[in-house]
Amino acid sequence: MKTDIEIAQEAKMRPIAEVAAQLGIGEDALEPYGRTKAKLDLNALRDLPRKAKLVLVTAINPTPAGEGKTTTSVGLADALGKLNKKVVLALREPSLGPVFGVKGGAAGGGYAQVVPMEEINLHFTGDFHAIGAANNLLAAMLDNHIQQGNALDIDVRRITWKRAVDMNDRQLRSIVCGLGGKPNGVPREDGFDITVASEIMAVLCLATSLTDLKARLARMVVAYSRSDKPVTAADLHAEGAMAALLKDAIKPNLVQTLEHNPALIHGGPFANIAHGCNSIMATDIGMKLGDYVVTEAGFGADLGAEKFLDIKCRAAGFAPSAVVIVATVRALKHHGGVAKADLNQENLQALEAGLPNLLQHVENVTKVFGLPCVVAINAFPTDTAAELKLVEDKCRELGVNVALSEVWAKGGEGGKALAEEVIRLCEQPNNFRFCYDVEDSIEAKLNAIATKIYRADGVDLTPGARKQLKQLTDLGYGNLPICMAKTQYSFSDNAALLGAPKGFRITVRNLKVSAGAGFLVALTGDIMTMPGLPKVPSAEKIDIDENGVISGLF
Repeated sequence: MKTDIEIAQEAKMRPIAEVAAQLGIGEDALEPYGRTKAKLDLNALRDLPRKAKLVLVTAINPTPAGEGKTTTSVGLADALGKLNKKVVLALREPSLGPVFGVKGGAAGGGYAQVVPMEEINLHFTGDFHAIGAANNLLAAMLDNHIQQGNALDIDVRRITWKRAVDMNDRQLRSIVCGLGGKPNGVPREDGFDITVASEIMAVLCLATSLTDLKARLARMVVAYSRSDKPVTAADLHAEGAMAALLKDAIKPNLVQTLEHNPALIHGGPFANIAHGCNSIMATDIGMKLGDYVVTEAGFGADLGAEKFLDIKCRAAGFAPSAVVIVATVRALKHHGGVAKADLNQENLQALEAGLPNLLQHVENVTKVFGLPCVVAINAFPTDTAAELKLVEDKCRELGVNVALSEVWAKGGEGGKALAEEVIRLCEQPNNFRFCYDVEDSIEAKLNAIATKIYRADGVDLTPGARKQLKQLTDLGYGNLPICMAKTQYSFSDNAALLGAPKGFRITVRNLKVSAGAGFLVALTGDIMTMPGLPKVPSAEKIDIDENGVISGLF
């Protein structure tokens, strides 16, 4: 059986100008990066009206068994193309941290991939490097301001801005910097975030223009003064230089699927730390140029989909037409208590025990957000007819259809049934609404997400978080949406509680403002903004030969 990278390397890609031409994009709006990648000039496409149906692909809570959300997204786009629909795929860019860590790449799999797979997964067009440089420029200007007299009276114990690197490196989570005497800065505690957790990543993905980007960068809070006043990037006069570093990174990237459908891949905020969606600008361009836009949100629907709908759609004025919830029989059995080694064996009892995880996501989409949805079962050869029928029967009890997706093995041809159901759903009226009113109090919004989406009994704030809540409200940040930083593995804030747990509460231990992104971040559990590498990282398997052919990437 061929590996993902072998399938991708055998692909016959079209010149990127031909892919752009399918959407009516001329050379005046195209900035090629070689033969098979390009950036799009936003100014040339800005005034077009939105016309596409927006389809969100999300999933159950992820498991070690894998769900295949990106693979399903790519395959669905190719299937819509096979049904003669003008389709645009809109995805996030992969982070080097997971690529070299445990998760691998994020370009799909099998015969449902975006290409050039290796370049997308490695450096692509340099967007993440530009974001890291802008992040670290701001950090350097902040420390330099303190070194040069600290006119803003910054409290060095209350600096909230960290440095960033796009790599899993636990050694950098907590550091002491500025050692070596007065010429080398002021000694203080510091730390690194992974680049995809930087607020600049979230800012870039929620900005609507270069002007908006610069204004959002200016609003970012980096520290507090000794008199409790927030210190912003504008106070340090840093927003202009940061925006200059991001002048190309702000432009969406155009590539193609294995079946030559256009794919816009741009931005990549983590969904358990940030809002987990590709850029508004890429989705917006897709909606102006296609008839259908297929996009995905990170991790399960409790994180990525909730933030896509409550943060991104609210900010951009998007109204989705349909939602696809991806699941596998294997993953549902894992939620039912089966060990990874035993997932290939038929186990209807465990499947039934794990199904509430899927069904709660379905109910959240249909009843909380008012959107039609279809469940896509990502097929594995070990799935039995009895197991598939059980999933189908339980979903139909909620009025939701199930489509078997075989896109990994068959590409777009294996997603036709899913695509036909998506088309049907897109023609139905829906009652899209948000989970909460943004003008509600911070505590009310936290409780709305916890009780409606997670089905928790409520939210508890630590004394420190309650003090932060009052301060943020007093500073005028109380009317911002909430970005929950929570484990992806459970509806709860405890990664070990699988399925659809009941009788728990969510503990918020820290609240901070991302004023540039335009949301409040609520940290729960033991969520960290700098992951570490596993015992055997994926990097150990990646290699390159004398001809430049890469192996081991997935």
